[in-house]
Amino acid sequence: MKIQIKIKRVYDEPSESDGLRVLVDKFWPRGVKKIDLPYDIWAKGIVPSDVLRQTFHKDIPTRFDEFAKQYAQELRKSEGFHSFIQDLKTRNTDTLTLLYASRFPKTNHALVLQKEIERVLK
Repeated sequence: MKIQIKIKRVYDEPSESDGLRVLVDKFWPRGVKKIDLPYDIWAKGIVPSDVLRQTFHKDIPTRFDEFAKQYAQELRKSEGFHSFIQDLKTRNTDTLTLLYASRFPKTNHALVLQKEIERVLK
């Protein structure tokens, strides 16, 4: 299955080229009204565990590599992630956009999620 997977902050303007828009944060993004965020799925079942998220947020720049490793392991064992992949396979889309709220575009969980989805769909 060939799907282009993009990553975009929830605060960025939506585009017709976004395809299936999936919010991948546990909590609703600050300062965004639900009516103002176009998304197709809110995938709370594929977010990092509370313990991992809380540990990571204490020092994002220095802990990202370890976080990425642990989150990838969580995803590989996650029933929610496997269900998400199965659902994705049934949808008629060639583009998936993962929406995240983090201020850190180079060290956030959506990057790890993107790699794991790509790995599974190969």
